[in-house]
Amino acid sequence: MAVDDADFEGRTAFITGTSRGIGKAIALDLADRGVNVVSTGKTVDGREDLPGTIVETTEEIRERGGNSIWCQLDVRDDDSVRTAIDETVDAFGGIDFVVNNAGAIHIAGFEDTPPKRFDLLMDVNARGAYATTHAALPHLRESDRAHVVTFSPPMPARPAPGKVAYALSKYGMTFIAQSLAGELAADDIGVNALWPVAAIESEATRHFGMGAPEDWRTPQIMCDAVGELFSRDPTDCTGNAFYDEELLSEAGVDDFSSYAVVEGSDPGPMSAQLFDPDYER
Repeated sequence: MAVDDADFEGRTAFITGTSRGIGKAIALDLADRGVNVVSTGKTVDGREDLPGTIVETTEEIRERGGNSIWCQLDVRDDDSVRTAIDETVDAFGGIDFVVNNAGAIHIAGFEDTPPKRFDLLMDVNARGAYATTHAALPHLRESDRAHVVTFSPPMPARPAPGKVAYALSKYGMTFIAQSLAGELAADDIGVNALWPVAAIESEATRHFGMGAPEDWRTPQIMCDAVGELFSRDPTDCTGNAFYDEELLSEAGVDDFSSYAVVEGSDPGPMSAQLFDPDYER
């Protein structure tokens, strides 16, 4: 999808959770468009069982000719968040885009989700997005194209038995985004939520057994959706909870086949139906 990269040249994006998966893909994509990228997350040292680190993401961006720094970040720790934001501003002079991608996943019933796990989900997902955006806000106000996006689904059509803790933490991210959109409208900051219709290939989808490769799309669909979102005027595009297909369709995309992990497959709406069982294209 063609987006005018002039909208991105010299901007700065603070992205949480860039060691691998969607976060890393978006970091590379935005850097290729000329954005200064801040690669953040907890993983600095590599692990045999979990590939990728924030350092490797920054190194890959630099090898491709882009600008990037990495900051070790725990979104549950307010001091860690503030330090990473300060390092970003010291390096690049400001912040234009915040991508709240870092997330914890635990899809299980009530009995199998102890309160400690509930706290982790809420702290990483809802509170993490809140804390990161709060720390970045003074710098977003200085930007003339400020956008915040949380990776979370539209608000619920119904309760979520079997995954109440995870659903509440993700709905919390959307509630925060849509509430902040109204509160920050006078500051010309666009705040939106974005969620994929189909499952996206990642370590998470593989680890949690979310279908097979023919059920997945590549992270590029989320990269293109974020590019489209950030190319829009934040004063006109705010307070939405978009599906990736919806956003890209508005931009003129009518063929999503290129995003399929398995050529010729047509991934179903697994990710949308995780929260809205009645969802249909």
